[in-house]
Amino acid sequence: MTDVSVAGFRISRREILGALAAAVLINLIGALGVPFTTPDSAWFQALDKPWFYPPDATFGIVWTLLFSLMGIAVYLVYRQGLENRVVKVALGLFALQMIFNVAWSPTFFAAQELLLALVVICVLWVLIVATIAAFDRVDRRAALLLVPYLAWVSFAAVLNYSLWQLN
Repeated sequence: MTDVSVAGFRISRREILGALAAAVLINLIGALGVPFTTPDSAWFQALDKPWFYPPDATFGIVWTLLFSLMGIAVYLVYRQGLENRVVKVALGLFALQMIFNVAWSPTFFAAQELLLALVVICVLWVLIVATIAAFDRVDRRAALLLVPYLAWVSFAAVLNYSLWQLN
């Protein structure tokens, strides 16, 4: 396959397709929580929101971008080979944190359990930190691609806490 030059680096079309496929896959997995995400529900609309609550459209845009970055990060780690123990650990942690990521929406919106959702997002935060550390052992770029995700989940945790406190 022909190589492509991106920001001065030579990347094969196969690598680009692999990263793109991983980004799509992680977006699809992340979307598993969407059916439970009901910001238009009467329950959610009745909640008191903190002053820093962003416009609803922000969430879809940010999550799509973050899941795409996460997919590229997963691809960078995966391509180092599953026979490598640090790769298996890193991908295992990634899978575990994705379970908590997807679990947050039904906990918050469907079960309407603000405190339990806060616990879920705090566990998610710890798992993201562990995943970043594990990815860093494999590929520093992959770890750096997860930093915006950690920042957003940090913000989301503060938002979750504020919603719990206000309601």
